[in-house]
Amino acid sequence: MTASSTEVLTPSDLNYSNKTLKRAERALRCTSFKLSLFVTMRKNSVPLSEIALSTGVEKKYTQKFLSEQQTETDLIWLITVGILRREVDGQGITDSFRLTPLGRKVILKWESEGKEVSKALWWDRIVDNLTRWIRFFLF
Repeated sequence: MTASSTEVLTPSDLNYSNKTLKRAERALRCTSFKLSLFVTMRKNSVPLSEIALSTGVEKKYTQKFLSEQQTETDLIWLITVGILRREVDGQGITDSFRLTPLGRKVILKWESEGKEVSKALWWDRIVDNLTRWIRFFLF
């Protein structure tokens, strides 16, 4: 495919290593977000205000009440891992989020399997927190 091509890539067109896919799935499992949030993000951008606080619980986007700061921290981590991106408008970056092709691939897989975002195992949480900690101090 050339740079001037107008073909639209779908998540299945992109190949990710198993390591990348496992890291993405682990990062998703270690948050308090539900599959419905990511299904919505596949189609539309979702602003932070719809995810944080009691609104996130009411819309079934989160498993529990999350402060705005915790919500944004988790969303930024998912950006770092490559699952999400911030939405951009004519005036710059907004407070809304969308799935990347990697995020779409993982969510489409879980959706087709009829899965919800499963709870992280204790080992997943340790690995995810260590990865966050190392990235925080090294970058």
